Order: sequence, then structure tokens, then C-alpha cells
Amino acid sequence: MHSKGIPILMYHSIQLENRNSSLRGLSVPPLLFKIQLYTLKILGYKGLNLTQLLPYLEGKKSGKVVGITFDDGYQNNVSNALPILSKLGFSATCFIVSGNIGGFNHWDISKGVSKKRMMSEHDIRRWIDSGMEIGSHSQNHIRLSEYDQTTIENEVLGSKRILADKFNTTVDHFCYPYGDKSDKVEEVVKNSGYKTACSVVRGKTYLSSNLLSLPRVLVNHRTFPLLFVIKILSKYEDGR
Repeated sequence: MHSKGIPILMYHSIQLENRNSSLRGLSVPPLLFKIQLYTLKILGYKGLNLTQLLPYLEGKKSGKVVGITFDDGYQNNVSNALPILSKLGFSATCFIVSGNIGGFNHWDISKGVSKKRMMSEHDIRRWIDSGMEIGSHSQNHIRLSEYDQTTIENEVLGSKRILADKFNTTVDHFCYPYGDKSDKVEEVVKNSGYKTACSVVRGKTYLSSNLLSLPRVLVNHRTFPLLFVIKILSKYEDGR
């Protein structure tokens, strides 16, 4: 299995968007999301959070598995994605912006994207209590490589501590905002004790993959069933 690569699915918003919405490219309608997950089930795959997936990424386990991740922490991940995940017995990791719990996607507004609600503390606790996992997406969703060492440490390590303390859970996984990283940023992530970190580089993961810069398989409103299957079963995403 691992020689063929392990897909880590990259989701954002699970909501039907208007055709002219700037967020449409990062959204998946709930019905399509449901079809995608049922497709995994039919193909014999198990959807895992990153903690569950780690032994497979390290080559300690093998099997038909995919990682499921959500960036940013949209409230619709709870209202639209969680029921389907739970019904199928899947789990997922949601990367939370620790300084924006209960807020909105302020980093998108300058791009003409409409406001979207983010998970509240109650939503996050419901997510965790339902067998899901949270990771860190920094404190303020900034381009980390553009900042000084102290700011990077506050964003990376600070968010880990805030989330762990607030929700009494382990936070072992990080996701680089905008996929923006540098050697300095990766070093801070490593020194902060994260076990994995996700990038926005497209592709499957292999034994040779850097655990602190994991590629992922992009899933959006155009990922219809046939393309979804191709992305899961082939090297379609590699190097895209």
C-alpha cells in the first residue's frame, strides 16, 4: 500500500457556494462530500486523523487508509462534515486558528471572500468528543516566513499550548497557513514538539516524505466522483 502512496485529503469549507464566490475553489458541497466519503468506504478505505495515520506514514503499519484534514476550522465542518464522518466511523484532523475561535475568516476578506463562521469553543469540544482531532493552524493565520523568530514561536508554539490547555487535548499536528514555510519555520515546528506538519503541496505521502512538510490531495467543488477515485488510486496529484 505505502509504495503506492497514502492520500491525505485537504478540505476547507464544506458548504455549497455561489458560482461567483471566491471561496468556491476551496469549498465542497455537502452532498459531494458525502459521496466522496461513501466512495472511500465502498473502495475499502478507512478515513483516519493524523495521529491514527502516523504509524502508516512511518511504515509501521500498512493498509487501505487515507488521512482526512480540514484547514481553518469552519463551523460548517461540524454542521455538515461531522455527521457523515461519524456515521461511517471515520475520523479527521481539523487545523484550528487559535486566536480566531468563534470568529470569521478575516484573512480572506481582502480577496473579496464573504465572511464564514469559524468553530466556537462549543463546536470544537463537540468535534473532539465525537472522536475527531484538532491540530494547530497558528494563532493568527499569517505568512510565517515573513516574520521574526519571536513571532514565529508565538504563532507555532503559542497556538499549540493554547489549544492543548483550552480543550484538554494533545496537539501534535501543525498546518502552515497558506502553505507558507521556510527552513526557519520548519525548525520552530520541530522544536515545538509537533509530530507532523501539513503543506499545500499536492501529492500523496511516501516513506521518503518529510513528516514536517506533508503533501496532500486537494479536494474541492470540482472533485467529482471519477476524479476523486483517480486521485485516490493513482499518482494523479503527485507533482501537480
